[in-house]
Amino acid sequence: MKQNEDVLVQHILETSGKIYGALNPAIRLEMLSSDLTVAQLRVLLILLTDGPSRMSHIASVLDVALSTATGVVENLVRKELVVREADSSDRRLVICKLAPAGQELIGGLWRSGEFEMERLLDGLTLEQLKKAAEVAEMLLDNVSRNTGGDGGGEVE
Repeated sequence: MKQNEDVLVQHILETSGKIYGALNPAIRLEMLSSDLTVAQLRVLLILLTDGPSRMSHIASVLDVALSTATGVVENLVRKELVVREADSSDRRLVICKLAPAGQELIGGLWRSGEFEMERLLDGLTLEQLKKAAEVAEMLLDNVSRNTGGDGGGEVE
């Protein structure tokens, strides 16, 4: 039985790759020229999905030392994509959150993904859309079971 599951998973991955290649996602040029490292992009995504966060949380999610996370965040602060504020409950702690420019940048990337998903679904029949919605719910339920969460955050 496990072999059949592995074959199906491999088929889904291959099909997903073909879909991605066919869509050829168009991320706006100004977003690509923003000079972000992968670590910086990950911090922006953490702040988008988890909301304002302590540096220790960011380091934990990135699985890096606190000093490394601090350096990544400091670069984002210099780029005016992230702001740091003192925690209102403990002034010794620092809370990081997206600055307006960071919200615009990461929100734009998110919206580009949503646009590509809309393109993917465009042209499906009502019955096919119902099946796609059912599969999406199954995937969300599985992610929630495996992570103990609700499957992620929302974007405006």
